[in-house]
Amino acid sequence: MASSERIPIERSRSVSGRWHWPPFRLRPRSLWRNRVPVGREDVRRVERWLATARVSLAIAALVAVWIDPEPEIRSIWAYALLAIYIGQGMAIIVLLRSSRETRASFRGVVHAADVVWPALICLCTSSQSNSFFLFFLFVIAAAAYRWGLFETVITSISAVWLLWLETWALWSGGMHIANAWFSRHHLPLVNANLEDFDPKRLLMRSVYLVVMGLLLGYLAEQQKKLRAERDERARMLGLVNMEAGLAASLSEVLGELLRLYRARRAVVVAREAAIPRFSVGTIEMHKSVAELQWVEPGPLGAETYLTSSEVSSCYARRLRGGTQPRFEAIGLNPSGTRLAEFDDSFLRNFAVRHEFDRLVAISFSLGPELEGRVFLLEPELGSSVEVELGFLENMVRQVGPAIYNVYLLRRLRKRAGALERSRLVRELHDGAVQSLIGVEMQVDVLRRSSSVTQPLGGELARIQELLREEVLKLRDLMQQMKSSDVDARRLPGFLRDAVQRFQRETGIAARFIMDDEELVLPQPVCRELARIAQEALVNVRKHSRAQEVLVQLVAAEGKWNLIIEDDGAGFPFAGRVSQAELDSTNKGPAIIRERVRLIQGQLTIESKPGRGARVEVSLPQPQAAAHG
Repeated sequence: MASSERIPIERSRSVSGRWHWPPFRLRPRSLWRNRVPVGREDVRRVERWLATARVSLAIAALVAVWIDPEPEIRSIWAYALLAIYIGQGMAIIVLLRSSRETRASFRGVVHAADVVWPALICLCTSSQSNSFFLFFLFVIAAAAYRWGLFETVITSISAVWLLWLETWALWSGGMHIANAWFSRHHLPLVNANLEDFDPKRLLMRSVYLVVMGLLLGYLAEQQKKLRAERDERARMLGLVNMEAGLAASLSEVLGELLRLYRARRAVVVAREAAIPRFSVGTIEMHKSVAELQWVEPGPLGAETYLTSSEVSSCYARRLRGGTQPRFEAIGLNPSGTRLAEFDDSFLRNFAVRHEFDRLVAISFSLGPELEGRVFLLEPELGSSVEVELGFLENMVRQVGPAIYNVYLLRRLRKRAGALERSRLVRELHDGAVQSLIGVEMQVDVLRRSSSVTQPLGGELARIQELLREEVLKLRDLMQQMKSSDVDARRLPGFLRDAVQRFQRETGIAARFIMDDEELVLPQPVCRELARIAQEALVNVRKHSRAQEVLVQLVAAEGKWNLIIEDDGAGFPFAGRVSQAELDSTNKGPAIIRERVRLIQGQLTIESKPGRGARVEVSLPQPQAAAHG
């Protein structure tokens, strides 16, 4: 059973029973939500709104004190500061409308002025609880609107620090020095009241400002995260492209997840209930481009990747030591409830094949036909594991149907293509092939007639042979079209039919032998093996003058071997030659060499000129395949 995870923002207990505390950080570790860039136009729009609110608030305060200046206004400097503040706000509006870009330094200077100005005007008013105290709340709200929690708290602390600095200056006689200077230059005095800066009253107002900073910053941070999640979901949906296909869409979506969480690798596992088919793909980033490669899951694929579990998503950290894999993990069940303990057998099965220190696993089910899991290896989740798991589950629920639509479209196109090929095969069989056979029969009758001269009879024989050859080529093409849908279940029957048809059409004795062991190979590999066998039989018919052919599909030493032997003329070289030697000397059939290279197999040709040849293709049973 998995124990509870040590989450960076809360206390938890490891399997040893000791409590662990995360290291203190002044600022929370940056999450992908905080790394989401804000557009220039959005920044300018925010600054314009704040500039309008700044001017509106200042004018409202000016009207309020004009209606009833007592007892708030203690000095004419208050009106001057209000006028300066309004002028500053109007200047900012003009600058924002004339400039196409708002720099971070400009926003910082404006914000610093907004922090200093309320502290200055408090010296010229009667109390910090009057209407001018709203400007402190405005600057805190502006920080929350511009940035987030950290900046808002820093702003509130800066405002409190300025108030206490003013208090110290007043109580230490600094205001008397300032007023003396004003008096010498015949300027109005600042009639600050020391009672308004009583330390006890100031302490309560300081607490009030800090609490307001925390509250507004927290709300702004949550709103920012919600907006980032919404934008990211929209971006993910935009990556699903019907025309690009399923593999490309999966690469884009999972590549985006790798970038968000800075994960090293992703593994996607899907099981199709109707076929049944089990697919495993790995996604890695290469020069900022996600590359998807399908791999063979092996005979224990379902046990390795899709072991049933009561959690729909989980985050696990592997513990060091011990002979068996052990984990600290957090899981969420389908209803979103956190489970500190659950059966982690699927994690242990996955760890046998894939090494990892940290892992996120998300289960998905898309309709009755498709289910699976997505694994992110070495992700950086940040401070809240449960929030990230919930977001990923929500992401899968929203993006999954779009991926499922691409999957259904692919199946529909595949079935439509198969139907079209079948129709074309029927048309060729009932049309062109029958017509050619009829023409060949007429030529044969004409050639055998007694009235045909010897030279004309030879020409008719040549034409008859050409017609027969074209019929065979058309039938080979029809067989290749049928081989597009060959998978592990259909490959033995396809090869048996191909060998029997070869014997009927050529008169060459041919046999097919296969082991009783269940064939486990991906569909693209089976398709290429079928085409390799077809190409080899065509070569035997055209060039070998053989009397007997043997085709075998056997398992030996953890490999599947496709072997085609004949007793004909052989190749124009003697001995056993590997694929590397064939490529370097350009010997052997080029088409077969290319197809073997495509499925990452090994080709060996043994030739005995005048006594036959043997073509052998070897494939490891757990074979990685190059899927299109």
